[in-house]
Amino acid sequence: MYAAGIGQSLDRLVECKIHAHSRPMPELILLMIAGAAAFSWWSAARAAAERAVQLGRSACQAAGVQLLDQTVHASGLRLRRRDDGRLGFERSFRFEYSEDGIERHVGRLVLRGGDLVSFSGPARATGGLMPH
Repeated sequence: MYAAGIGQSLDRLVECKIHAHSRPMPELILLMIAGAAAFSWWSAARAAAERAVQLGRSACQAAGVQLLDQTVHASGLRLRRRDDGRLGFERSFRFEYSEDGIERHVGRLVLRGGDLVSFSGPARATGGLMPH
């Protein structure tokens, strides 16, 4: 009788372990969703920064000035409505340029999605860059 009870207990234990591993693990699913969201956020931020570098470099070339440090720096992030009415991020970037290689001047550009919505920088470049 005792051996039969142990056998039944083992059967129940094995059955419980099998069922515990066969149901989905919500923690893992949530972790995967959070990881995908973080990657998407990072990827969008990198794309915006690359677009800002491209625009800053083009503006400096058009104005005949030197883009210092060959980069732009993220300076702000805001939630704004896009032209279609949906919410999106507006990212601000600043960059430094020099007309003579000695004095540093600060430029600023604002992107909403991939579109340039505001620019201040080398005066001669503003004609070549038009916000959308």
